[in-house]
Amino acid sequence: MTRAEDRELLKAAYQAWDAEDWAVAGESLERLARRLPDHRRAGVWWYDAALAHKFLRNWAKAYELGREAAARAKRGTEDPAFWNLGIAATIMEDWATARDAWQGYGLTIPAGDGEIVADFGPTPIRLTTGQGGGEVVWAQRLCPTRARVLNVPTPESGRRYGEIVVHDGAPNGEREVDGRTYPVFDELLLFRASELPTTIVEVAADTPEDVRALAVLFDEQGYAAEPASGVRVLCACCSEGNVTQDRDHQIAGGQQVYLAAPADRISALMDGWCAAAPERRSWAGPVRG
Repeated sequence: MTRAEDRELLKAAYQAWDAEDWAVAGESLERLARRLPDHRRAGVWWYDAALAHKFLRNWAKAYELGREAAARAKRGTEDPAFWNLGIAATIMEDWATARDAWQGYGLTIPAGDGEIVADFGPTPIRLTTGQGGGEVVWAQRLCPTRARVLNVPTPESGRRYGEIVVHDGAPNGEREVDGRTYPVFDELLLFRASELPTTIVEVAADTPEDVRALAVLFDEQGYAAEPASGVRVLCACCSEGNVTQDRDHQIAGGQQVYLAAPADRISALMDGWCAAAPERRSWAGPVRG
């Protein structure tokens, strides 16, 4: 190719980028980077090519090109090439590369050789699957890009309590709890499924403490119970902004509760909850499950 043809290829690549034609943009930028590996902009082309394949959810290709981009990035400077490689390597379960990428970005990672499982703190995650795409749940971060779901998502979300999801690194909204602000991250994919189905039951409870007792009972068994009163419906614009949340959202009275537990355990657990205070508690269901 001539220099003029290289310029045309570069122009076409970013025209495709502006049009969000990620397949053409990624392929064109990869061709250019391979053809001109010593060009001062080659690192940018590798990065953008990898990013285009990230947008396509073509993780094998994002991983391949991300390695090229990270090889040309300066370590310890929070260069996003390392972050995107960390995501792709995690999805590919290349833990050695993922660990090196996070360290290259400038993060401190617990020592080890395999899968990263640590406490990176709580974070809200916007689920992006099923009919209820956009539901925000709380999760426990296990590494810079994976988190375990702590809430019981609505059945419409397509997600379950205890599932591990991979999330993006760019915040898309905020949640404020007790004066502290937490960034919201968008889910990229399901990394590990949960075996606990979601069942909806109707309960009647005289006090919020009765509802809290139900949550504690299920938690002690490794399951979860969450009142539907904790679910707020927001438009996309509001959801992606700053939203203040109460830590406690239990209410008294008749209501639906989402349960994450084996179906054959629910009746015994619910009956036990009622038996502890029969004058204040009752249940019926399942409504759905």
